Amino acid sequence: MTPGTDTKRIVIKIGSSSLTSMNGEVSRRKLEKLVEEVVRLKDDGHEVLLVSSGAVAAGYRKLGCLTRPDSLSERQAAASIGQGVLIETYSDLFISHGYVASQILITRSDFSDENRYNNARNTINVLLERGIVPIVNENDTITMDFLKFGDNDTLSAKVAGLVDADQLIILSDIDGLYDSDPRKNEDAKLLTKVNEITPEIEAAAGEPGSAVGTGGMKSKIEAVKIAMASGISSFLGKSSTNSIVYDAVYNNAVGTYFEPQEDMEELNQKKQWIAFNSGPEGEVTIKPSAKEAILENHTSLEPSAVYSVKGRFKKGAVVKIFDGTGEEIGLGVVNYSSKALDQLINKIDVDLEKYEKAAIESEQLVCHLDTSVLTTV
Repeated sequence: MTPGTDTKRIVIKIGSSSLTSMNGEVSRRKLEKLVEEVVRLKDDGHEVLLVSSGAVAAGYRKLGCLTRPDSLSERQAAASIGQGVLIETYSDLFISHGYVASQILITRSDFSDENRYNNARNTINVLLERGIVPIVNENDTITMDFLKFGDNDTLSAKVAGLVDADQLIILSDIDGLYDSDPRKNEDAKLLTKVNEITPEIEAAAGEPGSAVGTGGMKSKIEAVKIAMASGISSFLGKSSTNSIVYDAVYNNAVGTYFEPQEDMEELNQKKQWIAFNSGPEGEVTIKPSAKEAILENHTSLEPSAVYSVKGRFKKGAVVKIFDGTGEEIGLGVVNYSSKALDQLINKIDVDLEKYEKAAIESEQLVCHLDTSVLTTV
């Protein structure tokens, strides 16, 4: 691919350590480098969305903390300062090049609620189609730890799926994915192209490498798995490398390219939401005969195939699906409440006409064979 021959919708994730100076303040020089590369892509006709960390790192010293705070309230207070600093700097830099930036603060609950998820999708699509550069971050000033995405690697992959991106670029403080930790093994080799996340690759993923950021290689691999399941190509490279973003789009960068296998089934928008963003409200255990039909033949789950129900949920809720051994095999949107299914199972006041619909339609069901990252929900 060469400039001008094709256009992409690109999501770029950049971490705190790639945006801040040694003393924890936002580095205008680093931001300028990133913005200039995004501007080059915009000038080529690409649509670009940034998922930017750095709010806490940009704000904690202005809060009066000498080191990055540990307490939730101080981190949130630092983020409330840093978010303003960060977006103001981005906005000034993009305006100087003739482009407008916008800020989007997201919480996990915005993704778990399907209506809010679709609203976010529609809003971002309008911004991208009109040439704006959306800058996305988790709303760290109000989000509780147990409701967080975990890190912006995960958020960037989910945002890439949300907007049907063509490519996810994850910038870090390392050149890419190695077959072992290069900080500990001088003979570690850079993997330049990966088509499948194997157990060996997951084992090679290390822990966080920076005191400023929160995501290590493990979180980046989890993010790539989400992107690949959504049919999105990804790239992992070192943020400080000259022209890394621009070159990554045109397949000329040093780093690791992750390409989904051609025969891999892509999840549509509905299944992406079910797999990666929904909040399961209950559980159903299915009969042995139904497991093979679901996993191998991709059939719907009939009410008669449900063995037991756990939890209280309404029609339209997302539930976890287990087999008789207790193994979770997937997630799905149920057509019946827990009470209705329980009545069927126990043959209490059963009116068969009420159960003409499948318990879970095949197009509303996502199995572990469709994606290996359901555990990240």
